[in-house]
Amino acid sequence: MIALSPASPAQADNPQKATTFIQELGGKAIDTITDKSLAEEERLSKFRTLLNQNFDVPGIGRFVLGRYWRTATPEQQQEYLKLFEESIVRTYAARFREYSGEKLAVDNARADGDRFMLVDSKIQRPSGPPVAVTWRLFNDNGGFKIVDVVVEGVSMSVTQRSDYSSVIQSNGGNFDALLKAMRERLSRV
Repeated sequence: MIALSPASPAQADNPQKATTFIQELGGKAIDTITDKSLAEEERLSKFRTLLNQNFDVPGIGRFVLGRYWRTATPEQQQEYLKLFEESIVRTYAARFREYSGEKLAVDNARADGDRFMLVDSKIQRPSGPPVAVTWRLFNDNGGFKIVDVVVEGVSMSVTQRSDYSSVIQSNGGNFDALLKAMRERLSRV
């Protein structure tokens, strides 16, 4: 079973529980993606389950679209969220396939307002300096959901927002241009 047990309401703003959540999630993600006994599609399916259980994928997707979310039709929104999830699964699965012994070391956690926690960590690499990663967690009914990952000070959500906005803007505000670009990108991954 991949699922992490949700934290109780009293634990959701406990820094120790937040660090444990990230440490366990990192271990499970690495174990899932690097499990050579699984066929590729089974690995992707398990990773997708892990992603959806622990990340607020629809919320991140809406944030990434920003103002364009409101201008998209319900059908476009639905297709976008499907493509967005698939993009995350395939991108990170590809990155994990290149795994070569990196370890996730969780440092500390701290409150970020009333409903968020920030968990600082480092990816220790066999060669090269460590990579600083901060996880932004949302208190979700007593448990945690990840809403952003900040790598070396760069928010992945904000970066994607800029990229997607650029595609839409460079195509005269045409939302379908983003969907087409996402489908094309997925066909190459």
